[in-house]
This record gives sequence, structure tokens and C-alpha cells, in this order.
Amino acid sequence: MFFEQFSHEPNIATSRYWISILNAKNDYVEQLKEKKKAGYAALDVMEQHLENNRFFVADQYSIADIALYAYTHVAEEGKFDLSGYTQIKLWIKRIANQDNYIPITGC
Repeated sequence: MFFEQFSHEPNIATSRYWISILNAKNDYVEQLKEKKKAGYAALDVMEQHLENNRFFVADQYSIADIALYAYTHVAEEGKFDLSGYTQIKLWIKRIANQDNYIPITGC
């Protein structure tokens, strides 16, 4: 969860907030360049981990998956292209297929 708070959320969630929630992409052009670079680095780490694991901790569904899912599944709203992240997309589907899954809706 440290990874989510330090490498993932500050880049992916912030980009989404500036672009899709505030609709202020033009106000954050330079900051978004840095967020993109760091956000894709975080997605790359996730993709690599998921190549050999179904989930993030002990290869079983956990709070770590829930924490990472929250902003990963809406990363495209921050203009992150997930099309090349096959393992992440499969993982997103695995999360959505968990027993008692409740979709995260709203902003």
C-alpha cells in the first residue's frame, strides 16, 4: 500500500482529478508531463508484477488490490492509455469478478 500512496495515487489520481474532475488540463500542462512519466512507471511495475501473479500480495485478493484498483480502473480518465497493459486489464476484470464486488461510482 506504500507503493499505491507514493508511486501510484499521486500521479494517476491527480492527473484524473485535474483533467476529468476539474476540467483544467491546460492549467497543469507541465505538471501533467511529470505525472504521466511517473504514472506510467507505476503502471509498468504493476504490469510486470501481474505477469507472474494474479494479485498483489501472496497471490490472493487483498486490501492491496482494492487500494490499487480504485484509481487504476479509471486511469484512462487521467489520459493514461491502458491498451498496452494486458495484465492490468485482466487483473481489473478479476477484481470486478470477486464475490461481493461493489462498483466504485461517482467522481
